[in-house]
Amino acid sequence: MTSISVVVPARDESANIEAVLKDLAPLEAERIVVDGGSMDDTMARARPHCEVLLSCKAGRATQMNMGASVAKGELLWFVHADTRVSARALTALADIAQRGTWGRFDVRLSGDRWAFRVIEWFMNRRSCWTGVATGDQGIFVCREWFEAVGGFPDIPLMEDVALSKCLRRKARPWCLHQPLLASSRRWEQAGILRTVVLMWRLRLGYFLGVAPENLAKSYR
Repeated sequence: MTSISVVVPARDESANIEAVLKDLAPLEAERIVVDGGSMDDTMARARPHCEVLLSCKAGRATQMNMGASVAKGELLWFVHADTRVSARALTALADIAQRGTWGRFDVRLSGDRWAFRVIEWFMNRRSCWTGVATGDQGIFVCREWFEAVGGFPDIPLMEDVALSKCLRRKARPWCLHQPLLASSRRWEQAGILRTVVLMWRLRLGYFLGVAPENLAKSYR
């Protein structure tokens, strides 16, 4: 069987980190948590539930690349700390690991409002149409290809989009339809319409060549 390493970047995720690591426990995989300078007890909560616990400066690209650099698995799976993973998703990944070069999952947002069903539908369809995945969709990639493209670009935002575009030149992604449950807290805190507009503005800015450092200021 293809060995799997799951890399979970985290920062101030004490409320969520144990749940996602317990979700991942049934998968025969190495669980790697990379903390980005948490001010809470994220690391203490993660320690009993992972095989490797690391710490580095904040930044998802930096954290995920560090996790990948120590991973032992042939397939790397990047899962956000505020994600919930179903048994169906684990089975799908285990099945595809033997032949999957890279891909992503559909996503379902945690909120109950009908607007979230519309948002997630468009997110999933757009990702399949364009071959570009976001971090919430649990990107997985074989180690050989990840290293061949240089890992995640060291940029403060859009590192997932940049990696996807590099991998897409090699092959279209596998689109697994067993959804990961992603947190809708950003939409709920900032407002759904405002957040949707912000996300599209950031993507358009990146497409037009705006520096990720400038885009990150708007995202914060």
